Parts: sequence; structure tokens; C-alpha cells
Amino acid sequence: MNIWLAIGLTVVGCYAVKLAGLLVPAGVLERPLVRRLAALLPVALLAALTAQQTFADGRALVLDARAAGLAAAAVALLLRAPFLLVVAAAVLVTAGVRALGG
Repeated sequence: MNIWLAIGLTVVGCYAVKLAGLLVPAGVLERPLVRRLAALLPVALLAALTAQQTFADGRALVLDARAAGLAAAAVALLLRAPFLLVVAAAVLVTAGVRALGG
């Protein structure tokens, strides 16, 4: 029963957040600060998520094969490779380092 209560509260909370977004006046959304924040916030959140998933293992910081894959992806991005090639480079380098025992 507690799980269903948690699911119900989550549903209500998500709906409330969506509704709050729709009720914001258009004038507020046109402000330069809000527009700039809306443009930069997804990039910051994605960078934080990438860092957390790459360098964290539970409560400890680690430097393992995932970091090598991220470095390979960064190099591919600097070389202006297509997105699928960037992902493939990260996957191959990560798998290679893990295969070598890292």
C-alpha cells in the first residue's frame, strides 16, 4: 500500500509542476534572464549527470574505464565527429579498457 501511495503522490506532484509551468504568465517567460536560464540549465544538468555517472561509484570517487570513454568522446567531439561516432568511440574505448583489466 505504501508503494501505491508514493506512486500517487508522485503523479500528483508531476501534474502540479506541469500545471504551474502552464500558469506562468507569458511576460515572465519573455524576460532575458529567464530565457538565458532556460537555455543554459539543460546543459548544466546534463554536464552534472555525466560527471556523476562517470566519476562516482556509490559514495566514492573513482577513475576507471568510464573516464577513458568520456575522454575518447571528448576527443571525438573536438574533431567534430558525428554524434553516433562519438558514442561509438566512447563505447569502444570503455570496453577496451575494461577488457584489458581496467
